[in-house]
Amino acid sequence: MTIDDIRKIIAPNEHRELELKKTTGELKDAMHSACAFLNTDGGWLIFGIAPTSLNIVGQEVTDNTQREMANALSGFEPAVNVRVEYVDVPEHPGNKVIAINFDGWVWGKEPYTYHGCPYIRVESTTKQMLRQMFEERLKAAKPHKFGWEKQVADDYTVDDLDENRIRAAVKFGVENGRISPTAQGATIETILEKLNLMKQGMLTNAAVMLFAKNTSDYPQLLIRLARFKGTDKLEFIDNKRVKGNFFDLLDASMEFAYRHLNISGKIVGLHREDRLEIPIPALREALVNALCHRVYDNLGASVGFAIYDDRVEIENPGRFPEGLTTENIKESHKSLPYNQLIAEVLYKTSWLESWGTGVRRMCDECLKYKIPEPYYEIGQGFVTIIFKKGASASESCVSDCRSQLSDRQCKILDFIDTNNHITASQIAEALHISVRTVSTEISVLRSNGYIEKSGKDNKSPWLVLKKTD
Repeated sequence: MTIDDIRKIIAPNEHRELELKKTTGELKDAMHSACAFLNTDGGWLIFGIAPTSLNIVGQEVTDNTQREMANALSGFEPAVNVRVEYVDVPEHPGNKVIAINFDGWVWGKEPYTYHGCPYIRVESTTKQMLRQMFEERLKAAKPHKFGWEKQVADDYTVDDLDENRIRAAVKFGVENGRISPTAQGATIETILEKLNLMKQGMLTNAAVMLFAKNTSDYPQLLIRLARFKGTDKLEFIDNKRVKGNFFDLLDASMEFAYRHLNISGKIVGLHREDRLEIPIPALREALVNALCHRVYDNLGASVGFAIYDDRVEIENPGRFPEGLTTENIKESHKSLPYNQLIAEVLYKTSWLESWGTGVRRMCDECLKYKIPEPYYEIGQGFVTIIFKKGASASESCVSDCRSQLSDRQCKILDFIDTNNHITASQIAEALHISVRTVSTEISVLRSNGYIEKSGKDNKSPWLVLKKTD
């Protein structure tokens, strides 16, 4: 590293990933910033530069300076292995700039502390990490030791669990090839041990969450169910709270959905097939995900299931795993459950899929129903999935519209219905008109409710809400 490299690094002045110190006389404070880099996005710690003027002066580096630096760096837990760069300053012969680069924190690794205290970077400021954030990162790094689901459920015994629920879940897992058939004849204690729901003969919180007959000691094991009139929360049509284990809450939610979502039916072969406004598999998947992946440490928070005139919202306390956003959640991704034990049990009993495919499956189900793909919103400590409703039971999503559209608009609608990925350029070429004309006609079709995009991305497939036949 040369002094020119240093000049490039400090050019933007102090920011989230840069901390400047005039000398190693500020070593203690500098290590706090280094700890913050390790717990955030990484960054450079540089000695020998005036933070305000950016004047590169350097400092004298002796054997004692290097020993102090080594001692200071030994104060991190876990230990860090960094390279200390000593760079000559041509304008000040004998002086050196001291530069150290720290890598950023990665989700799933233990948070760093300096002499027992954790720090984090907020913009260009170093702050002490909040206890809640520290504990959350610690649990993510060592879920086998610190996770809520792995903690012992005080005063609960096997007799407090619903044996019928346990047997039914095991049977479902056996039928789908995820649990050995021998489990069906095993004792409840053996089943719980095989599912890692007992620790040294004592039940875990995960066992209570999944199978307890009475969950009154766990206020967070609750779901809020609401049917609102209109599109806001000003007036209730129905409002209830249900307490219970995972299966109790899921059953109550699906019953509420059947009560308040419109149902239509059609004959498939010799049988009638009932359809809710929201695909049943997608709705169940979203509810299972909310109950499985939520944060259970917060005793005052619970899952919410709200039905409006135009949409359904399911919210759960928590956040996305590191690296996932509302934009990339629909892409293929690794399965990173917050509650690994609960997720593993639900996977083995076939109530949950792994490999991060759940969101994509929900989107596919909605496309089959010709309604928009669900989308996520994050805020105020909750993750919310939103389903837009399709046509009501009294309506058909197929209507005769030829009298309302021009021949050209009908042709464009037919093209889109045949190929929901077709582009304006392809339509223009087929009809021998300009792309601009096609775009104008598409805008008319969208504004009148004939078509819409299935997602927020312009590359999302088209949905035809009304057809010309």
